Amino acid sequence: MTTDWYSADTATFGDRLAAAREAADMTQSALARRVGVKLSTLRNWEQDMSEPRANRLSMLAGILNVSIMWLLSGQGDGVDAPAEDAALTPEVTQILTKIRTIRGDITQLADELGRLEKKLRQSLKDT
Repeated sequence: MTTDWYSADTATFGDRLAAAREAADMTQSALARRVGVKLSTLRNWEQDMSEPRANRLSMLAGILNVSIMWLLSGQGDGVDAPAEDAALTPEVTQILTKIRTIRGDITQLADELGRLEKKLRQSLKDT
């Protein structure tokens, strides 16, 4: 097993948050609801576009049964590292990275689409 799989050099806060959520067998929606934030907020945390405040960080650690330090730095009590035989080839890693980027782009575009639809509805209502 790789001991530093989730370290600051290998993974980001968002990577560790997503790993802990998946290890807890929770969806993004379920975790967002438990923490009391919007789904888009949780997605932004997992995509390293923003970070939670201290009170939310504490809640996340408690709900996911990991230490705050592990979420922040990869050190301390967290989820187990994947087994060595699960190591990914560079090609697969590149594909997964591209998928994550596209997923983030789709999420941002969906949020923008929602704002535009709301604006259009308000404009139609005003006329």
